[in-house]
Amino acid sequence: MVDALGNPVAFHLTGGHAHDLAGADALLAHIAAPTVIADRGYDAEARVLAPLREAGKTAVIPPKRNRKAPRDYDRDLYAARHLIENFFCKLKQFRGIATRYDKTRCSFLAGVYLAASAILLN
Repeated sequence: MVDALGNPVAFHLTGGHAHDLAGADALLAHIAAPTVIADRGYDAEARVLAPLREAGKTAVIPPKRNRKAPRDYDRDLYAARHLIENFFCKLKQFRGIATRYDKTRCSFLAGVYLAASAILLN
């Protein structure tokens, strides 16, 4: 999770074959911003959209193409999502993160925190 400037805020490590919603379940409670921007993979009513609505937050998530009842979203605000992608591109510049050389979850997550700290300091 990153803030409005693209700076890292929180991480949650999941398994390699886990869906993105597994991470969303863990991180939704930590969101302090009034607006949440995410991609189509997070268009889940029960797991993402309803909890955000109950917390009084605005979800800027485009609907999936196969959604039966399409909903509107702010396309101009969604354009700011490139900051999230930029952070992950910077994170993957670190070879150990991109290739996941670490064998244990703990050491890999420590590498992610170290790389994110270096990105934040630059």
